[in-house]
Amino acid sequence: MTFEVTSPKIDMKEVKNLGKLKGQELEKKLQRDKELEAIIKGEDDRLLLIIGPCSSDNEEAVLDYAHRLAKLQEKVKDKIFMVMRVYTAKPRTNGDGYKGLIHQPNINALPNLINGIKAVRDLHYKVITQTGLTTADEMLYPENLSLIDDLVSYHAIGARSVENQQHRFVASGIDAPTGLKNPTSGNLKVMFNGIYAAQHPQEFLFSGTEVKTSGNPLAHVILRGGLKEDGRYVPNYYYDNLLHTIDIYDKMNLKNPFIVIDTNHDNSGKQFMEQIRIVRQTLINRDWNEKIRKSVRGFMIESYIEDGRQDHPEVYGKSVTDPCLGWDKTEALVMEIFENESKVD
Repeated sequence: MTFEVTSPKIDMKEVKNLGKLKGQELEKKLQRDKELEAIIKGEDDRLLLIIGPCSSDNEEAVLDYAHRLAKLQEKVKDKIFMVMRVYTAKPRTNGDGYKGLIHQPNINALPNLINGIKAVRDLHYKVITQTGLTTADEMLYPENLSLIDDLVSYHAIGARSVENQQHRFVASGIDAPTGLKNPTSGNLKVMFNGIYAAQHPQEFLFSGTEVKTSGNPLAHVILRGGLKEDGRYVPNYYYDNLLHTIDIYDKMNLKNPFIVIDTNHDNSGKQFMEQIRIVRQTLINRDWNEKIRKSVRGFMIESYIEDGRQDHPEVYGKSVTDPCLGWDKTEALVMEIFENESKVD
């Protein structure tokens, strides 16, 4: 083995004590978590938006965005429930590129995972305590779940992790909504097998001990597109795609059928403006078909302060990973969703 220990063993309890929710802040988070659970279970018919930057690369800009989003949430709270994307670890197919805050708390400096762990927890804590919003993060490293499990309200398992047994089994022990994406091939069977595993009890080794889980009934679908070998993007948000996904839910007899549409990535071909069209088309499909309306009740939207993306952190509030909708377009899109839902009633 060539593993070289480069730091002392991390004391997770000590790290957690650096930012722990208490009093009214904790009560508010627990209340929002109850509302989110009711939405997933279909007891609350508001639309769910998992919305925010592709990656949380800059604390100042992320908190600026969070304050704007909190004000917008207040305007649309009767029809829309927003959980902010605070994504702190990014999958990298070939290992190159920005891997997220957990690797580089300072994007202009070398990786420092000890400081990165503290920065991740601190950022989630600050978003919650400063704005009252609750947060979502991608569970890229299942072994790091205990770092933020008391802060994060929504966990996402990405396209490159959904086939991994450890991710599926760990998801079965999470007591919060957990969205699983279909893999980059677009294969829905792989995703649904993951959801089945996540919703059922599992026994496995985790953090050096044998554990047993009770299953996570809040595990659900996030539909993203696929990228075929010939380079074609194949979307998964069209009318027939939605009905097919609902049909698989029914046949597998899974709990709490809930579908989130990923408006970026291989659904949009990473053309960030396409997110607006994808939301509009999905709203039309929801209005047209009651079965779709009951199951397709969430959007995952990548947005930040400025439109697009950049290779280096030169422009404040502009993504250094996937391109995002800027704030003005984001606000307009959320208000459009709100007006549509208000009109339907």
